[in-house]
Amino acid sequence: MASLPAAAPPTSHIGGRRLYLLFRIGQDRYALEARDLVTVRPLVQLKGIPHAPDYVAGVFDHEGVPVPVVDVSALAGAGPAPRLTSTRMALARYRPDPGGASHVLGLILPGATETAHFDPAAFQPSGVTQEQARYLGPVLNDARGMVQKVYVQDLLTDAARALLFVAAEGAA
Repeated sequence: MASLPAAAPPTSHIGGRRLYLLFRIGQDRYALEARDLVTVRPLVQLKGIPHAPDYVAGVFDHEGVPVPVVDVSALAGAGPAPRLTSTRMALARYRPDPGGASHVLGLILPGATETAHFDPAAFQPSGVTQEQARYLGPVLNDARGMVQKVYVQDLLTDAARALLFVAAEGAA
């Protein structure tokens, strides 16, 4: 599977603040750092992966490369993301090992219709740690309520990573 080039220097800074893509699972708001994303696009038709976990939505072809796709709502235990125009697919730079190769990972994100600039230092520990949800990071409060940061590199377990990237290579 092709690796991505190194991430471009972030151009999404405003005075120490960074750009985040916001999305919703139910009434809860979450944020992905924009520099971890390649693009955000409408949902596309996916090829299913038999016997994969429920949160694995499938695989699709992106510029000649098979890309595995995870439904983040299903991963969080909230069921599949609703198929609405506000549900988008973000293509993320997935790099589970610092300094290692990165791959493209598709993320189905419900309610992904806005971005916001936040100071990374404004995020504070949530006080809750769940081994099954290592991807959930610190939180911050803004005028519209609480937002929780999501870490792309922690979305998948070792077993899920092996399944998705082996399955994606086999689907080509």
